[in-house]
Amino acid sequence: MDSEMLRKKLGEEGYQKLLGIDNPQLHKFVAQYVGLCNPEKVFVSTDSPEDIRYIREAAIRNGEEKRLAVEGWTVHFDGYYDQARDKPRTKFLLPKGVDLGSNLNAIDRAEGLKEIHQIMENIMQGHELYVRFFCLGPTNSEFSIPCVQLTDSAYVAHSEDLLYRWGYEEFKRQGRSARFFKFVHSAGELDERKTSVNIDKRRVYIDLEQDTVYCANTQYGGNTIGLKKLAMRLAINRASREGWLTEHMLIMGVHGPKGRVTYFSGAFPSLCGKTSTALIPGETIVGDDIAYIRKRDGKAYAVNVESGMFGIIMGVNAKDDPIIWKVLHSPNEIIFSNVLIGVDNRPYWIGMGEEIPDRGQNHSGEWFRGKKDAEGNEIPPSHKNARFTIDLRRLENLDPMLNEPKGVELGGIIYGGRDSDTWVPVAQAFDWAHGIITKGASLESETTAATLGKEGVRKFNPMSNLDFLSVPIEKYIEMNLEFGKSLRNPPLIFGVNYFLKDKEGNFMNEKTDKKVWLKWMELRVHKDIDALKTPVGYLPKYEDLKRLFKEVLHKEYSEVDYRAQFTLRIPENLAKIDRIKEIYETTVSDPPPLLFQVLEEERQRLLEAKGRYGDYIAPDKFQA
Repeated sequence: MDSEMLRKKLGEEGYQKLLGIDNPQLHKFVAQYVGLCNPEKVFVSTDSPEDIRYIREAAIRNGEEKRLAVEGWTVHFDGYYDQARDKPRTKFLLPKGVDLGSNLNAIDRAEGLKEIHQIMENIMQGHELYVRFFCLGPTNSEFSIPCVQLTDSAYVAHSEDLLYRWGYEEFKRQGRSARFFKFVHSAGELDERKTSVNIDKRRVYIDLEQDTVYCANTQYGGNTIGLKKLAMRLAINRASREGWLTEHMLIMGVHGPKGRVTYFSGAFPSLCGKTSTALIPGETIVGDDIAYIRKRDGKAYAVNVESGMFGIIMGVNAKDDPIIWKVLHSPNEIIFSNVLIGVDNRPYWIGMGEEIPDRGQNHSGEWFRGKKDAEGNEIPPSHKNARFTIDLRRLENLDPMLNEPKGVELGGIIYGGRDSDTWVPVAQAFDWAHGIITKGASLESETTAATLGKEGVRKFNPMSNLDFLSVPIEKYIEMNLEFGKSLRNPPLIFGVNYFLKDKEGNFMNEKTDKKVWLKWMELRVHKDIDALKTPVGYLPKYEDLKRLFKEVLHKEYSEVDYRAQFTLRIPENLAKIDRIKEIYETTVSDPPPLLFQVLEEERQRLLEAKGRYGDYIAPDKFQA
């Protein structure tokens, strides 16, 4: 370690803060990238109130954020062409001979390190570098993974203050035994709006060998807030070697009879109801995005990796999202990004259910209705990927177990996608393997014309985790199957579908009906009610749903609606099995044999039912 160089860059106070952590590997890492990136100065944060305040004020001082009309609110704008994760230039650095599967974007490790180091050489000249310490998962826990973030963006450092548990003390606690993740980020050269200029040199490289992520010439949070989906890739890889799971899942408490709380995790692809499920009024949220799951005493326990929310704001409105709406209209600490700021210095966004001004400031600069970009595309008032960043403690329905070091015991796991014609609204798998394969590994989601181009295209997305895998798909499926084998009391696995349509193309359920499905699942976990055994799993009985609709939503639930919603659609289910089998046969190198066995068993059950009852089978044909 070049201690003299570090002393000069960090100053004596900063240098002593760093040495307060007894970990030579950490000191060496900081020295290496301070030397390479060559910032004008370095600020080391110990998470003291003074240090946190310094970084938040730096975001304003540097012009990366601007204060808004309400105390605690700020706005950040990313560059016009830096508004989402850069998938083509997000790559794994892999040594020769290592293959993680065709779905992973990779580059030779030596070549990638050489390129990113060349890009990062002197990239922080004239900038201040912020050294931040965080912890993924609760501190002082078997789940804890310390992380160090080097960034020259005070906006990134501020965002992570809201999203993650502070980790300086955790680093001190673990000392030389810390197996920490490392992140190096630079926004690079900035324009007059303080947005990244050299987008052609935007890179996001993930080095699994050294547990390090490099991000350059980008500011968008999905590329730069390394502890989010980038750290998730590091964690999936580590979990694969150690026998635990890193999942793209919410965690929530569903409240049952006599004060009982049952915890569920759930995986949903984008725009399929994940956040709205986690934030259902009357239930409690532990997390909305990423979960670590470990085994203990034959049971599965989960923690929220994060302690904040980096949420898509498009469509958030008072009627459908009352809890988030209340937070976004209160004097909390909030970073709004890529929304419209009106002349009243307040944020506006698409789908908020209120009138949006005709003029203001947004990610394109000065904005007016009808403004077009260089390609002739009309610029909306806010970007469809605009975000809000908040601390979960601002939510009125936060579960008290958020920071419990032991995690919460999982009673159930939910998989859900956007499916217009196949899955019933809710079904319980027969057992762990059946659930992992037919609900999780078979997860698909249909695209929507408004947001993703061509409507109705089914996208395969096992466990809603395909984009973030750092192991081959077949290994990931095997990891999930193996995890459940040694559980004495495995969580029940459910599939849900909020998007089933009738022949006229109308949705068959209200948005609020998911409250009932959750209550039904909670009762099933505790064997409080019986269910109908069908070829695809256990379905609710009408009398149970009728009672729950009355108790939970205060409305009648007709037997006609029940029969329509829970009719088993044999041709569509058979077609799904064919699609999933073909995907695993043609795109996955060595799928677990059990996967094909379980799918074939389901096919035979469906064919037998078809022979007895026809193509479309009302639920009352099946017996409890």
